[in-house]
Amino acid sequence: MTITKTLMGAAATVALATGMAAAEPGLIIDLGGKFDKSFNESAYNGAQRWVEETGGSYAETELANEAQREQTMRRMAERGADPIVVLGFANASTLDVVAPDYPETRFVIIDEVVDQPNVKSITFAEPEGSYLVGVMAAMASETGTVSFIGGMDVPLISKFACGYAQGVKATNPDAEVIVNMTGTTPTAWNDPVKGAELTRSQIGQGSDVVFAAAGGTGIGVLQAAADADILAIGVDSNQNGLHPGKVLTSMVKRVDNAVFDVFTAAENGTLETGHEVLGLDNEGVAVAMDENNAELVSPEMKAAVEEAQAKIASGEIEVHDYLTDNSCPAY
Repeated sequence: MTITKTLMGAAATVALATGMAAAEPGLIIDLGGKFDKSFNESAYNGAQRWVEETGGSYAETELANEAQREQTMRRMAERGADPIVVLGFANASTLDVVAPDYPETRFVIIDEVVDQPNVKSITFAEPEGSYLVGVMAAMASETGTVSFIGGMDVPLISKFACGYAQGVKATNPDAEVIVNMTGTTPTAWNDPVKGAELTRSQIGQGSDVVFAAAGGTGIGVLQAAADADILAIGVDSNQNGLHPGKVLTSMVKRVDNAVFDVFTAAENGTLETGHEVLGLDNEGVAVAMDENNAELVSPEMKAAVEEAQAKIASGEIEVHDYLTDNSCPAY
């Protein structure tokens, strides 16, 4: 399943005017660049797919530093882009200030919630997908120790870590899960050298499977894991092909689908505000299976993933969301 929950109340949901659909949409790519092989690149791919399928065009800009957030949103709005998609939780406080100044412009934020009448918020059920890759990690591990490397130490990334730990512990209660974050500032998203250092440290503690949810930093994690001949797990985009035969799977967040669907809905005049959560049931999150990891995924592992997914869908397995109480029962 994938919990596609659409949380829309009468007061919080606004069907936005069909007549606005003719405007060119905009995409503001977050720090790390559109070719980060992760979150940003997935969003960019979704926008490009929309262009290829519709022949439309969109405005695009990439943030180079923190100071550009507000200025970039305002410039995009003033040039008439609509809707404007902003990527990443770090834009939430800025959008909360900017959106009221452009009430006729539709904004969409991906990975955080902004409660404004002209904003659509899209988040993902990361704990569900992370639980599934945790099941796979526990089954693949030969040492009984697996690990997680996050980017910036924020609650959103703890959602990944906690879901992963739950999947590991449900599969092997005696397993050890090592969790490290790269840093406390936005530079933590683009520090592959630090990611590699943390990976080597975790390997020294016995980890033989490492899951990275760290943006561009994760590239260093996957490289260090491949160099040490252990398994890695990618995130956001399908990263299996970066090191074929060395990446067990990737916990895919379909940011590409979110952007594509937003652009399409805007074009059709059906874009609504409110909060939408994308999960397993509509492939908002998923585990990546392809030719690059086929030899790593045993029939037993695949069956275990399918069973866990079905139990999550039915409610038999309840995956704890770190954000509900800022704690993780699996640690």
